[in-house]
Amino acid sequence: MRFLTLIPLVLASAAGAPSTARADADPAAALAWLAGCWASEGGEPGSGEQWMSPAGGTLLGMSRTVAKGRTVAHEFMQIREIEPGRLAFVANPSGQAQATFPVKSLGEREVVFENPTHDFPQRVIYRLDETGVLRARIEGLIADKPRAEDFPMRRVRCENGEP
Repeated sequence: MRFLTLIPLVLASAAGAPSTARADADPAAALAWLAGCWASEGGEPGSGEQWMSPAGGTLLGMSRTVAKGRTVAHEFMQIREIEPGRLAFVANPSGQAQATFPVKSLGEREVVFENPTHDFPQRVIYRLDETGVLRARIEGLIADKPRAEDFPMRRVRCENGEP
């Protein structure tokens, strides 16, 4: 008799398996290592990025640059599917038009986004090195000359506004 009462439980659990498989198939989940709060190394307090955990095929992020105690730049960012199975970095920087950079390569701890038709940058790179430093980099050409900017960051505790 106990065996018969377990059958519906087993079937209900099995019925839930496909939705779990779909969640695991989320390509944004491969970038879970990016989630969290990151403080700029060498930057003023408050400078850095914050990325939400992947959910629904999307990571949402924001950055802020502080200089002389004032916010001088910010950016709202997304990493999301632009077509089934294909991710892109979508940037909304302060004072500039939105730009989309499709994934060029994706490794275990590195992702390269590229848009060769964008003015600058043409590439956006995130790499988590073996010491735990997140190495963000933008690179490309300005007036046909190579240019790159590096933004090393360390993981910090996310502030939640509580005393």
